[in-house]
Amino acid sequence: MNDDIQEQSERIFGRGGKRPTVGCDCVILMQREGMWWVLLIERGHGPYKGRWALPGGFMEWGESCDQAAARELLEETSLNNVDLKLLGVFSKPGRDPRGTIVSVSYIGTVDAASASKATGGDDAVRAEWFPLNQTPELAFDHGDILASAKYYLNSGKL
Repeated sequence: MNDDIQEQSERIFGRGGKRPTVGCDCVILMQREGMWWVLLIERGHGPYKGRWALPGGFMEWGESCDQAAARELLEETSLNNVDLKLLGVFSKPGRDPRGTIVSVSYIGTVDAASASKATGGDDAVRAEWFPLNQTPELAFDHGDILASAKYYLNSGKL
């Protein structure tokens, strides 16, 4: 990078020309036995290897947040064609130990037949359904995202 471009980049972006990274996370719900269940994945890589998290990952060049969320959901759980609705944006500093990462989070529902097809893939060791009110401790700030999903669900918007 030439000096003029480097100076301009640092002036616009700060911090050595770095910008926050965008990730997309998905809260996938289903109803069974008269209650709501949420799909979680067991992380296969650090940070938080072996911990439960929402399916998700990083947005790639040339794709929208909607596309990134759907792609990550498919890669990590095998679920496809889920109607995802924007849940919120989570950007609290320190939410991810790898750096400043903003999560654009989505919520969607599947029926029991689709839910039975969920399986771990890519960097997810496994995918498993948990009662919405009995989830394990989650990686990152996914507990906050799940709390927002519960509020969204209780508001009748879903």
